[in-house]
Amino acid sequence: MPYVKNEGVSIFYEVEGDGFPLILIMGLGADRTAWEPHSNEWRKHFACYKIDNRGIGLSDKPRGPYTTDAMATDVLAVMDHAGVDKAHVLGVSMGGAIAQSLYRRAPARVQSLVLVSTWAKLDNFGKAVFHHFKASRAHATASQWIETLQLWIWGPKYMDNNLQDLLDAQEMAEENPFPQPRVGFEGQCDACIGHDTEGGLGEVKAPTLITVGDKDIFTPIRMSETLHKGIAGSELAVFADCAHVHHWEDLERFNSRTVAFMQKHTPE
Repeated sequence: MPYVKNEGVSIFYEVEGDGFPLILIMGLGADRTAWEPHSNEWRKHFACYKIDNRGIGLSDKPRGPYTTDAMATDVLAVMDHAGVDKAHVLGVSMGGAIAQSLYRRAPARVQSLVLVSTWAKLDNFGKAVFHHFKASRAHATASQWIETLQLWIWGPKYMDNNLQDLLDAQEMAEENPFPQPRVGFEGQCDACIGHDTEGGLGEVKAPTLITVGDKDIFTPIRMSETLHKGIAGSELAVFADCAHVHHWEDLERFNSRTVAFMQKHTPE
């Protein structure tokens, strides 16, 4: 099981598949195992590097606050340890913010960017959501917190068609063998609140795909439109009747769209 140390913090990662490297950076409160429905497809085409961000999973969980810059150096440490010089970089939500910070630090190591349900800089609404998350999670049971989170990230159509699955997930939250501690969750929230790459969007030269659900109330479509406007030549894919986790709500389309984009920009 590969670990790498970055400035005293142990970061865990695992690799699946063969081919050109694909670095996967997960969002707030989720570990590398959440990639499985996607990596089952992606590993047919790429070598997938699935990372536990600091603050969750098998990685260290130091007291925060964290920053997306520091978390980007965690990812670069994984790339160095694994001998990956250049890779496609795909990040969801907080992971998309980390991916932007990684590009700012090491643009030559990014073959392409896929930015999912993410932002360049939070407005006051976005910051308030994360402050609210910190306060709410501190006083909720695991199942209560999952219920709260579900209301923010899933769309009405999905909830109508999959309510029992969501209820089952609430129950399963109490059985998580590696629950995220409060310090890890709050550190990640702080990273989200403080992230700001808005002034550097015009410097992004890597091929970039931005995806968003049109029913996203957590990171509304305007945030993705800001990224699209700021990154010249970027592609914006809007998923109809989907919300923050459109990558799960419309899994087949999302997997197909991202594979096609990354294959197009994979060197021969």
